[in-house]
Amino acid sequence: MKAHDGMYIGGAWVPAAGDAGTIEVVNPADEQVIGHVPAGTAEDVDAAVRAARAAFPAWAATPPAERAARIAALRDALAARKDEIAGTVTAELGAPPALAQNVHVGLPIAVAGTYADLAASYAFEEKVGNSTVLLEPVGVVGAITPWNYPLHQIVAKVAPALAAGCTVVLKPAEDTPLTAQLFAEAAHDAGLPAGVFNLVTGLGPVAGQALAEHDGVDLVSFTGSTAVGRKIGAIAGAAVKRVALELGGKSASVILPSADLAKAVNVGIANVMSNSGQTCSAWTRMLVHRDRYDEAVALAAQAVEKYVPGERVGPLVNAKQQERVRGYIEQGVAEGARIVAGGPDVPLDKGFYVRPTVFADVTPGMAIAQEEIFGPVVSILRYEDEEDALRIANGTVYGLAGAVWAGDEAEAVAFARRMETGQVDINGGRFNPLAPFGGYKQSGVGRELGAHGLTEYLQTKSLQF
Repeated sequence: MKAHDGMYIGGAWVPAAGDAGTIEVVNPADEQVIGHVPAGTAEDVDAAVRAARAAFPAWAATPPAERAARIAALRDALAARKDEIAGTVTAELGAPPALAQNVHVGLPIAVAGTYADLAASYAFEEKVGNSTVLLEPVGVVGAITPWNYPLHQIVAKVAPALAAGCTVVLKPAEDTPLTAQLFAEAAHDAGLPAGVFNLVTGLGPVAGQALAEHDGVDLVSFTGSTAVGRKIGAIAGAAVKRVALELGGKSASVILPSADLAKAVNVGIANVMSNSGQTCSAWTRMLVHRDRYDEAVALAAQAVEKYVPGERVGPLVNAKQQERVRGYIEQGVAEGARIVAGGPDVPLDKGFYVRPTVFADVTPGMAIAQEEIFGPVVSILRYEDEEDALRIANGTVYGLAGAVWAGDEAEAVAFARRMETGQVDINGGRFNPLAPFGGYKQSGVGRELGAHGLTEYLQTKSLQF
């Protein structure tokens, strides 16, 4: 695609208001510049918020069935562009083509479809005793999205906001703005009224902060690091403004003694290697009983061999992320963990690649067992008994996702019920786009996807009779 040199505001592409220059978009696989987008300022954000505010009354009053039709048209417009979007995700994120097609594009198209259905079927009004309870749109939404799943994270915020009757200003990650521009084109093609969806590209500390602080924004929905989430939460709290935060994770895959060990290890390795480990819900900690520990380590070392950088594993998004992950690998060695596959050396001459790495002899207090690395790195921890496994699994500040493996499903479910995390896969359970996604503890506030994701954008009014 050719990058737009303006912002999408009020139903049209308009020049940037200020003169803050442009942002280079770099292909992380070959380090070549593939485009430039404008670096938006507070002025651009203000124009977008004013457009969204002006469009809000009419969109909020639009019957849900009509909103559903527009979201369905958006889904179809994205589907019509799926090859172009997938190619763009590969170019600016480095995702292997099959992953880009099936996950980065296929999943958000499906999610958009679920919100077209929900907009048409959701009960925005109900009777409770002598009252009528109305669920109404919260207003103008400021959506700030990350680079790791650039289209999915946009759809997971924009689609439910539109279904609820909200209008939106989107500030996408500066590493992957071209996918966001394609989404804006699809929104335009879908016939969304002017101002209902608006796009401002720019840097997080400039455009993102301006959006979070703007007094014309009623709700801020942010996905990203816990550190930035804290700042946005503080800004929103000071203004008594609604906030939804999907933040970091350090998820555990708990392999109980009765589990199919080979399957659990192989699926666990695949889970982390997908998207080069740049997934907040990835099971980066593998917990194995002491009696099966050595076998699990051998299986993991064997499993990771097929994830070859530049083939099955793409690069990390930028040089800073590459150095961050390599630094964690070096720290793991310094703290006494043992590398059984991979290592900190750069595997290819060009591109921001990191060698897929598996650590053994990891203890719960190590940085690689506590902090979110966001790269293709797996730590294998030994536990003594089930209570020890639970203590290790719950022993971080995060609580976004996890997995439990056992020979008996009821045994796995019993353990999962005691995990302090928002989503748990049982014996490799499939991802469900209708199930709520979000975290406990410092992994966030609120939920995305399905009906739970829709309610984040609604406020409640009761009429008494």
